[in-house]
Amino acid sequence: MTLSAGGRIGLAGAAVVGVAFGMARYAYGLTLPGIRADLGLSESVLGLIAGATFAGYLAGLLLAGRLAARHGPRAPTTAGGVCGAAGAVIVTLARSPEPLAVGVVLAGSAGGWVWAPYSDIVTRSVPSRQRPRALAVITTGTSGGLVLLGGLAVLAAVGSWRQVWAGIAIAAVAAALVNVRLVPRTGAAPHRKGRSGAPSLVAALRAPAAYSVVYFAAVVVYFTYAADALDRGGLPAAAVPALYAAIGLTGMVAVATGALVRRAGSLRVAALCLATVGAALVLLALGGDSVVATAASACVFGAGYMTGSAVLAVWTAGLVPEHAGAAFTACLVVGALSSVAAPALAGAVLPGLGLGPLLVATAAVSLLGAAALLLYGAARGTTGDGPGR
Repeated sequence: MTLSAGGRIGLAGAAVVGVAFGMARYAYGLTLPGIRADLGLSESVLGLIAGATFAGYLAGLLLAGRLAARHGPRAPTTAGGVCGAAGAVIVTLARSPEPLAVGVVLAGSAGGWVWAPYSDIVTRSVPSRQRPRALAVITTGTSGGLVLLGGLAVLAAVGSWRQVWAGIAIAAVAAALVNVRLVPRTGAAPHRKGRSGAPSLVAALRAPAAYSVVYFAAVVVYFTYAADALDRGGLPAAAVPALYAAIGLTGMVAVATGALVRRAGSLRVAALCLATVGAALVLLALGGDSVVATAASACVFGAGYMTGSAVLAVWTAGLVPEHAGAAFTACLVVGALSSVAAPALAGAVLPGLGLGPLLVATAAVSLLGAAALLLYGAARGTTGDGPGR
């Protein structure tokens, strides 16, 4: 069967993003107990390494645009694949904190390198009717990565945490080869003379940028404290990889994001995702000791999390198709900064507030964000896909 341009690029992008986001970005937290026991590292050192992964991700985001401007948008996706594979190999072989930190930061940077450039690849190589679905498929690759990561974690439970990272290295190499084979080399974007259009770009991204602040804050709080909530609820250790796998499986519904956006508009879909993530946080807060409530939380969160990522890619590409990669990167940078601030604020209030109330408070912020988006759209008479639409 011959794949269309959207199918080829969607498949390659899903593979690369799945490894970079679904596996390399979350593997450190998942393997943290094994790393702590094997290398004998203190909590402060482990925390510093965790914080450094954000620096790697942000560096990848900011450098990807420069590399794409010189060599085309496929170049940073290749760089991300190399970083993911090299970082995972270094972590697998690490026997001290220094190489561990280097490997984790390299692997963590892969997500920053690869995600946004696919917006430019899709807008330049895929027919307009296929673009929303291709972007949704690429983003939903994270779901497949989470499922594989959960499977590796279960297998590593009878072996070593190093097996997880070795599996990521193999997956990263395979994804990079698929990417080079299926994604065309488009060359650098043509230079546009005259005004840069920055003010109009900022105005166009006002709503998706605000959405990014709330969405990424709520998501990072869920991922940061989900395992803690399960542990406090007395659930077995196997519940954590099962949670990741459940999030990945239910997140597959995000492949329909393009069709959903065509029916309801990006703004309404984004609001629905914030409401869904908020509901998942409430379920996690109220049912940490219940297998049923935890499973429901993971399933609800998986749908909201993955569709929330996909709609951001579709939204920004629809608003400014001529600057799709730059628009998506801008929203991701805003979201990355929010992802740092949210855990810091949550950690500061957690001792006095308690985990359950913290999760409920975060859910309230997410739900208020959903309401604000809907009110904004109603006031402006827009669905988020263009002026007055």
